[in-house]
Amino acid sequence: MGKKFQEAAKLVDKNKEYDLIEALGLVKQTAKAKFDETVEFHIKLGIDPKQSDQTVRGTVTLPNGIGKTRKVAVLAKGEKQKEAQNAGADKIGAEDLIEEISKGILDFDILVATPDVMKDLSKVAKILGPKGLMPNPKSGTVTFDIGATVSELKKGRVEYKNDSYGIIHVPVGKVSFPQGKLAENIKVLFDAISKAKPSSSKGQYIRSVSISSTMGPGIYVDQKI
Repeated sequence: MGKKFQEAAKLVDKNKEYDLIEALGLVKQTAKAKFDETVEFHIKLGIDPKQSDQTVRGTVTLPNGIGKTRKVAVLAKGEKQKEAQNAGADKIGAEDLIEEISKGILDFDILVATPDVMKDLSKVAKILGPKGLMPNPKSGTVTFDIGATVSELKKGRVEYKNDSYGIIHVPVGKVSFPQGKLAENIKVLFDAISKAKPSSSKGQYIRSVSISSTMGPGIYVDQKI
């Protein structure tokens, strides 16, 4: 651990669950990097991540965005390409876009596709999969509702999904955001995850909640968000 991290960690009581606004104040204090760090939300769930029916996954549009302009590419044909253009998609194509991807050109952050072209993506699945860029119905990136989807993604729609340890990690904004806006984003996200409890999951669903900046220490947050 670097000297800056050690100094920042001293400001945080590891045995305390902070009020959300107080915790966000600490995030700002402990963000020592020279760039505008991302504020990250972490929630440990009491699920069995090895059971497929206990996977917690979904999408939510954060009211204040995440402070990053994401490049959205759309794979579609005909009128759906025009719909994507009107919604502000950064890159639009069909066979030509698949050809670019096959050459390793991945100049986008999110790829959205209509269901009718998904079969054509099989030839580049091995390229998109490891990068986490393969469109998926569960993440809302395989849809005929191209206009609304692109618009939501540009505004700040994020995906959440538990990892192999039953923990969800999601960016909720930048350190430079006002605390109130960060709190609004976190409350919307927390509410969505709370409502996504699998019916097969028994016992305590939410084990712990914490936030941190990209380079800062974790800060536990009171679950009464």
